[in-house]
Formats: sequence, structure tokens, C-alpha cells
Amino acid sequence: MRTLLGRIALPVLLTIGLLAAGTGAASAAPPSSGVNDWACVPSAAHPEPVVLVHGLGANAAINFITLAPALAQQGYCVFAQTYGTGILGPTVGGLAPMENSAAQLSAFVDTVRSATGAAKVDIVGHSEGSTVPAYYLTFLGGAAKIAHFVGFGANYHGTTLLGLASLANALHLGPLLTGIGCAACTEYLPGSAFLTRLDAGGVAVPGPTYTNIVSRDDEVVTPYTSGIIDAPNSTNIVIQDVCPADATGHLGQAIDPNVAALVDNALDPAHARPLDCQPFDDLGL
Repeated sequence: MRTLLGRIALPVLLTIGLLAAGTGAASAAPPSSGVNDWACVPSAAHPEPVVLVHGLGANAAINFITLAPALAQQGYCVFAQTYGTGILGPTVGGLAPMENSAAQLSAFVDTVRSATGAAKVDIVGHSEGSTVPAYYLTFLGGAAKIAHFVGFGANYHGTTLLGLASLANALHLGPLLTGIGCAACTEYLPGSAFLTRLDAGGVAVPGPTYTNIVSRDDEVVTPYTSGIIDAPNSTNIVIQDVCPADATGHLGQAIDPNVAALVDNALDPAHARPLDCQPFDDLGL
């Protein structure tokens, strides 16, 4: 059983490790991975290219170090960019206001559609990589361009970070977070103008299918139900309901084989397969 300190410290330590590994890395995965191959032609089996959207403080190469090449090997055309960078440099993304990041995503989706000839793409996002696309679909015309939208570690209604975000609100720390270059951090604070607008009419819009994958052991998105959307075209999956031995937290979902299998099924529901659940617990820590 994780202690409270461990549940808070683990995502911080993992984030530091991921960013250290990503220092100096290109924002796109290397060509050998099959990702960001702009000559890729979608197949009849997978007609929609997949656009991957990373989380806050991450980048395209590190966040999807296992999922991106796995999808490419299955025959998908896979694309990813590092968005929302700021004063921390080109390998630390997701810091800019999420409205700006959504506009970046919009332009990137159009570039992918133009390069591949696809009318629509699928989006797979982790953490903030679910919130930014949700804004894009609702307010920037994305719904007409997306077939399937899959968010894991999803977060549409903000997070208390086990109470830390509420404390930050009480202490009026929003300007400080913005001052250090994390405007997106303030937008996740309870009651922010961004979340109020996103939630006002319901997060899901008609057209795309939404699949939201969440973990009861998520130590970053708290409550984990912030990743659930109540809508006719939305499917909500709690990892522990389908794989009880999976104790993944937040960052671990990026490399969790059970999450990867759920993503596969959401992208290709006509050929969905039963899960071969594997025990998993945040990199074994």
C-alpha cells in the first residue's frame, strides 16, 4: 500500500526522470520508430492516422516511448508533436495556456490530414493530452475532423492534487504558477475560467467517439472521476474494473500494457479483443 507521501512523491520523481531522459531529445520520435513518417499512407484496416498528445511537463518522444512505436508496428500512421513549451525549453511541453495548445493541436491535425490525405484522424492523449483535445473538439472545430478520441489518465474537470490545488487556490498562488511559466497549471485549479467554460455545456460534443481511461490509484488526477464524461458517445473505463491487479497511478499509464490494450480496442472497436490483464504498478516502484 502506498503511503500518502509516496503517492505524491512518485509522480514527481518519475517526471524528473522522464524530463532528464528527454533533455536534448527531439520533440518527435526518431524515424526508425515509424512515428512522424510523413510519407505514411493510411491502410484500409486503419484509415485514420493517430495523433498522440502528451501530458503536462512531458514531450512527444518520452511520453509515448512505448505506445507510439507499438501503434506504428500495428500499421497505424502515427504522429506526435511537443506542444505548449515555454521558459523551460523545447523538451518540456504542456505549460502554455491550454487554449493556445489547442490551437497548436488544431494546426498539427490539419498538417497530418493534408500529408496523409485522411479526412479524419484519431487522437490518443495522456493527462493534459486529454484536456487540450477536448477543448479543440468543442471550440476549434475539431469534432468534424476526429473519428475516435481516447484519453488515459484523463482530466476534464481539474484536479485537487490530493488537496494541494485547493491549497494553492486558497493562497492565491495562480500568479506565481503563471510567472514560472505554467499557465496550464492555473487552468487546472478548481473553479478556473478554463474549466468552467469547458464543462459548461458538457465536455463531449456530437460526432467523435470518446473513450476515457482512468485509474482509482491516480495520484495526480484527484478525484480520478475528473476523467469521466457522461455522454451518449462516451465510454468510461476504470482500469481496476477490468484488470483488478493493475495498480497503476498516473504516469505509469503511459507504459502500462493493459492501458495499451484498452487504447487498441478503442481505436478499432470492430476488432476489439479480450484483455490479457497483467499485474502492473508504476514501473515496479
